[in-house]
Formats: sequence, structure tokens, C-alpha cells
Amino acid sequence: MFPKLKKLFMLDPDIVHLNHGSYGATPKPIFNSLINWQKRLEKNPTKHLGFDIYNHLEESRDCLANYINCHKDNIAFFPNPSTALNTVIKSLSINKNDEILSTNHEYGTLDRTWDYICKKTGAKYIRQPIILPLLSKNGFIKSFTNGITDKTKIIFISHITSSTGLIFPVEEICKIAKKRNILCIIDGAHVPGHIKLDIKKLNPDIYTGACHKWMCSPKGTAFLYVKKELQNIMNPLVISWGYKSETPSHSQFLDYMQWQGTNDISSYLTIPDTIDFLKKNKWIEVSEKCRKMNIWARNEINQLLNIDPISDDGFLGQMSSIPIHSNDVIQDQIKFYLKYKIQIPFIKWNDKEFFRISIQAYNTKDDIIKLLEALKKEYC
Repeated sequence: MFPKLKKLFMLDPDIVHLNHGSYGATPKPIFNSLINWQKRLEKNPTKHLGFDIYNHLEESRDCLANYINCHKDNIAFFPNPSTALNTVIKSLSINKNDEILSTNHEYGTLDRTWDYICKKTGAKYIRQPIILPLLSKNGFIKSFTNGITDKTKIIFISHITSSTGLIFPVEEICKIAKKRNILCIIDGAHVPGHIKLDIKKLNPDIYTGACHKWMCSPKGTAFLYVKKELQNIMNPLVISWGYKSETPSHSQFLDYMQWQGTNDISSYLTIPDTIDFLKKNKWIEVSEKCRKMNIWARNEINQLLNIDPISDDGFLGQMSSIPIHSNDVIQDQIKFYLKYKIQIPFIKWNDKEFFRISIQAYNTKDDIIKLLEALKKEYC
């Protein structure tokens, strides 16, 4: 689709890569930025880690904050959204019989985190069913808000779901949460670089996103946004020198979150170069063309397999999940890789199975045609 951009990715050309959503892929200019930061660290580790690092982190936070429209002191970097959300969830005051309202489409790691906390506190994690096919925004909002009770203390919801690849109307959910005085936490792992993210407009209490997925940053780059008035209740997941610092900065939140010992945070410092790459290559236009190709691909696959789509096109970005019968999703994923040289995830979701396609700048229609040929041999 974008031959010049495809050449900038280091992916194995012998493999059809349709799984950008899981781990991302980093173009050469951004990867080179990572290497340059690592070399800088090695030239003078004490200076880089001991003195310079906070200024460099501030530059990266400032750049990212402008990109997602929030204040730079309201975000901190993390290696992934799961770590960021564990930090948040373990900081919250949750009591017996409190209810955390979520959906049955959430990422499994976070379902497990909430289950862990609820077991310790006696709270209840409510996975409100969102029935497929999903055909209207109002239908989603009605189904979800039916789960709100007078015991609902927290709403936790994905902006874009991992297993089903759907964009949820979280702006409306944030407004409802605010009216009802319910804390609203958004898992936006798949959002930055995928669809437009405007934190001020969205107005969540807490939001986390991965930069190493659709923004194409190096692996292990994510952020946590916390509304200023909630920052003082956030505790570090690991207690380090920032906790009760002898030389505190203007922000306890940043003191607690930024310093985690001798950790190579070079990936965080590539953010200005990452965003510069996206702007130079008109990534908003790239994403929109990828979305159109994703919708075309989903329609072709559904027609081949004679199945109905799980949602209206309006809920889609650059990912689609397709229902399929599978006795073993792990073995099917391995089979498609070894037999057809196609990298695509097969997913168990509740009592159903899916495979999920991701369309990024390096994908072409030929990739989808190869997938269609493989599906025809296996399922038709």
C-alpha cells in the first residue's frame, strides 16, 4: 500500500505480517533513535542516568502531551499499559461490595488484575455483556449503562478492544461516569497512532496507552495519564528513591513514577523522533487508508467464509476480528505461521474463537489474498 514506508520496516519479507496489534513494528529511523540513545547512555552512564535523564524525560513527555493533548506533568512513562494499570489499581481504595463495571471484551491480563484485587478486597468485578454483532453506538451505551448500580465505584473500559478489535464510544461513557460521580479508567493500549486521541476532549480520570503498537515506537514504551486531582493517591508499584524523595520535585506523581532504578529508558526518549516520523509521513492519512483496507479485507474474508461481521464498520479502525471454529487457537496460529508463513493471532474470547487481522502501512492487498487462499484451503 505504501511501498516507500514498507522499506523502512525491518520485518522478515518472507512472512505475511498481519499482527501489528500485538507487538507493533518499528521503522528504521525510530529504531536508529533508540540505538543512538543507548549509545549516549553507554558513553557516560552516570551523567545520563544520574543528571540528564529528568530533562530528557520532560522533553519526551512534553512532546507526547502535545500529541495527545494534555499537560506534560499529568503523564508518566511505563513499559506497557498492564504495568501502568497495575500501578493504578493497586493504589485505589477499594472496599467490600464496591463494584467495578467493565465489559466482557477486556484484555485478559486486566481481567486477572481486577479479579486479584476483588479477591483481596471483597469488591465485585462486573463484566457487562456486550452482545455481538455490535450495530449502534446507542445500543452499546444502553447495554453498558444497564450495569451501573448505586454500588458502582469504578468504570473500567477499553477504548479499542484487543480480542474483538472494536472501537468503543468511551467519550460518552466518560461523560456518564462524571455525571454519576464514578471514577473512569480507560485502557487505550491500541489507540495512540491508530485513531485520534484528545485527552482534554475525552476527559477521563485515568488513561493508559501503548506507544509501541500503532505509534511504532520501540518495544516497551507506554504512558499513564492521571488527572491532577487524583495524582496524590497514586503509589509506585515498586518503592524506589522517588518515594518520599530527599529532593522532591514539583510533582509527587512524577517523583513516584519516573525513577525505577537502573533501567534502560532509552525507548521513552525516542518519543520526539517517533512523533516527528509520524508527522513527516502524514500518518493520519496512512491510518485512514489502512482502515479502508481493513474494512475491505474483513468483507472479503466474511464473504469467503459465509459469516456475518461482528460489528458495523463504524466500530473499526485498523483491526478486525473474524469468528472461526478452532479446537486449539494456539496450534492454529502456529499452523498458519509454519504452513502458510502468515503471522496472525487466533484468540479465545469467552465461548468463541476469532482470528484477528491488523493492517499497517507495510501491508498490501497481496497479503490479504494470501490469507484468503490459506483460509480457503483450511475452512472451505
